[in-house]
Amino acid sequence: MFEKEVYIRRRQNLINKIDKGVIVIFGNKECSRNYKSNFYPFRQDSNFIYLFGIDYPDLIGLIDVESGKEIIYGDDPGLDDIIWMGPQISLSEKCKAAGINEARSLKAFYSDVRKITGEKRRIHYLPPYREQRRRQIEYYLNIKGDEADSSFSQELVKCLVDLRSVKTPVEIKEIESTITEITYKMYLKAMEMAVPGNYEYTVSGALESIGLENNCKMAFPVICTIHGEILHNTCQNNELRKGDLLLVDSGAESRKHYATDITRTIPVDRKLSRMQKEIYSIVLKSQEESIKEIKPGITYKSIHLNAAKIIATGLKELGLMTGDIDDAVNQGAHSLFIPHGLGHMMGLDVHDMEDLGEDNVGYDEETKRSTLFGISNLRLGRRLHEGFVLTVEPGIYFIPELIKRWESEKKFSDFISYAKLKTYIDFGGIRIEDDIVVTGDGCRVLGHPIPKQISELEKS
Repeated sequence: MFEKEVYIRRRQNLINKIDKGVIVIFGNKECSRNYKSNFYPFRQDSNFIYLFGIDYPDLIGLIDVESGKEIIYGDDPGLDDIIWMGPQISLSEKCKAAGINEARSLKAFYSDVRKITGEKRRIHYLPPYREQRRRQIEYYLNIKGDEADSSFSQELVKCLVDLRSVKTPVEIKEIESTITEITYKMYLKAMEMAVPGNYEYTVSGALESIGLENNCKMAFPVICTIHGEILHNTCQNNELRKGDLLLVDSGAESRKHYATDITRTIPVDRKLSRMQKEIYSIVLKSQEESIKEIKPGITYKSIHLNAAKIIATGLKELGLMTGDIDDAVNQGAHSLFIPHGLGHMMGLDVHDMEDLGEDNVGYDEETKRSTLFGISNLRLGRRLHEGFVLTVEPGIYFIPELIKRWESEKKFSDFISYAKLKTYIDFGGIRIEDDIVVTGDGCRVLGHPIPKQISELEKS
């Protein structure tokens, strides 16, 4: 946890934004894997962490907007818990660490909520993203079935998005130190192990071990693959061979649960072929130019579209695209090669606050999500503000099934050179990603620089 003053300030900022009513934040419960007492690793709800910081299961937080009263509901460990897990911290001690003076039982929460609803007061709760949460909402708040997904507080969602979007110095420090001390080492290890004869899973396992050695878990399942054209490929059974490109997309989660998210594409024999070097150079240029553009006030959608034009221009120089580049991008022809967005917000979640609704986080009344294929996958489009932490991750992919489908439909044949494209059908994919904080007059790449220049990736 941070110092308790951090959480006190966050809750007060939230109270200042909500007109009236009672805010209920459900913490996560433990989830069984294959029988009741064999649990998946516990991960606390990010909104609960943000407001209360208490990293234990089966807790509920309540904030009374009008009176300012704050209560954590939970149950103290019983004798069986102590026998199996040793001495435990009491609920009141956990509350004090978060700056909360009142702790009550879960049974008391049930009766307190009934009193609140009887008084016809508004209860603000967040949209459920687990079936377990829906069951809690139904049991405690008496909101049935699908209604739990539609009756949540839009006001609370908007207020939390506003608060969590702008990272404070302690949050930025937490993310940056994790990149420098852990994620950076992961990528040096990946580069060291990207040699013929190793397997994807041996590289992936080594990355996870570095996290565990530093008392950290991964922020998301490691993507470590020689099939970079599969955007979120989690299959790791392939042997690395000379000439392969190993795409690694991973990041450690800090002890306070802040994510990092880096991608590098590494030549397995530490030497890029001419074709690989040409494509890699286009991706790197689009990333570096995008980073230069980032500053408060500019929309990330405009940066995404400019990155797409850089990619399309580079592909046109290679004979893979043709025609007017502005027209090609405006119509979405480039999305054959980059069917995802340039990046996303990052913080307590790797796709920050996605449980609150991607459009609530990445878009607003001014900036709307595109309906075009590829561009529609851009998670962050809105204007940037100082304190935003986001990723910049352009890529170029040659996806055989997508290429064959578009060619059979003669889709964008005025912009795509399908005959030339056949020589790239087995190329795979390249992606490069860094984590950025928006500053007062620009931006800064977070953490110790992780090698990405061609001269750094190749053997001297």
